[in-house]
Amino acid sequence: MAASSRAQVLRLYRALLRESQRFDGYNYRTYAIRRVRDAFRENKNIKDSEKIEELVNKAKANLEVIRRQV
Repeated sequence: MAASSRAQVLRLYRALLRESQRFDGYNYRTYAIRRVRDAFRENKNIKDSEKIEELVNKAKANLEVIRRQV
């Protein structure tokens, strides 16, 4: 993975965790954090750049959903 895409993924990961911390309800907050961590952990060994790009786009969409809900 190129350094720039790695940095992009890490920024996205941190942004998702940061936004998930803003949920008021404890159950929503812990669920969102757990889902983010599990998803990134599950896909950490993917090397295919097209698949990585697809997952990054999906994560960006999820970030926008979290921002709307918070």
